[in-house]
Amino acid sequence: MTPPAVLVVGAGPAGLSAAHELARSGVGPVVVAERESAAGGVPRHCDHTGFGLQDLRRPLSGPAYARLLARRAEGAGARILLRTTVADVDQDGAVTLIGPDGITTVRPRAVLLATGARERPRAARLVPGDRPAGVFTTGQLQQWVLLRDLPVGRRAVVVGAEHVAYSAVLTLRRAGVATVAMVTDLPRHQTVPVFATVTRVGLRVPLRTSSRVVGLHGTGRLEAVDVEDLVTGGVDRLEADTVVFTGDWVPDHDLARRSGVALDRSTRGPRTDVAGRTTRPGVLAAGNLVHPGETAGLAALAGRETARRLATTWSDRPDSPSPGAASGLAVGVSGALRSVVPALVDPADPPHRLLLRTGTFGPGRLVVARQGGAVVGSHRLRHATPHRSLSVPGTLVAAADPAAGPLELSLI
Repeated sequence: MTPPAVLVVGAGPAGLSAAHELARSGVGPVVVAERESAAGGVPRHCDHTGFGLQDLRRPLSGPAYARLLARRAEGAGARILLRTTVADVDQDGAVTLIGPDGITTVRPRAVLLATGARERPRAARLVPGDRPAGVFTTGQLQQWVLLRDLPVGRRAVVVGAEHVAYSAVLTLRRAGVATVAMVTDLPRHQTVPVFATVTRVGLRVPLRTSSRVVGLHGTGRLEAVDVEDLVTGGVDRLEADTVVFTGDWVPDHDLARRSGVALDRSTRGPRTDVAGRTTRPGVLAAGNLVHPGETAGLAALAGRETARRLATTWSDRPDSPSPGAASGLAVGVSGALRSVVPALVDPADPPHRLLLRTGTFGPGRLVVARQGGAVVGSHRLRHATPHRSLSVPGTLVAAADPAAGPLELSLI
């Protein structure tokens, strides 16, 4: 194998978009390592339309979107290695690959981590009860139905009411399974109103808000789900042979952590600056690994932006150094805000956007940036919804003083 100049780890929307941008910009060779047997990431399991609108400006089904991103990356000159796992990124820059041809060691000048995120399963959510069959995450359900064409059940409870929960309802419907309830501990849904209305009215799926699943029952196969009303304290037992736990995303950060990359305490993904650089020189990160739970389109745009910034500083000279470590002015959050990406910014070269998350539905929609107690910028949001990305322009921090200490963002 020709030694890569850049090794991209992960062939999901972020990784493939980054590889396409790097290769078309003349950075090369670019190699993408993907542990699965096909490129495309999660969208290849999602047989509904809506993919591609944010990054490609066209509506596509998930599988079609995944295939197109892979073709674009390879068409630009990137090489995709399937069934290939990156076992380690040593401190000296050596990267160990394990694939169909055995163990290989390469020394790229840069490694771009785009390993994505995963949903917390039932065990990590500490839901008590029996351990029957019929318990899925959305990703497991989609693979079960769309890739393996296996039977699922007849009656399902979906735990969650964000975007991916509504995707789970569609997958269940495709499998011939009736969704008897969606359950969220928040006071209302967290998706766009049209999705919620179509599901509630058109598909007749009831939404149980301010509620949580407190027990699973069944011998061999799931038979019932206990749902507690957090307002009254009452518990209802719903007959169901399937339950799908959706959302509650965790970055797939195992490789980043083993490689000595510092993690952000709020997102649990790598701590990055506006260029996607991590705290380790030569290692970058992008997509849902950095900010878990984003749409495929936003992940793709993040991968593209990281690649563009890398390409602008790239030199083909063999003695050119690898990208440096992350740098910039630290940005934190307070109050209802839970996280911000990137966590390091340069006011003279702000990011295109800052991505925020809030933990509660709040009346306030004004994001305020303060430095040393003084307001340096503000931006009004269209919505402030948990489990959905809140995007604000990077110019929010452009007036900050690089020498005046960290920034703090709050929602009022």
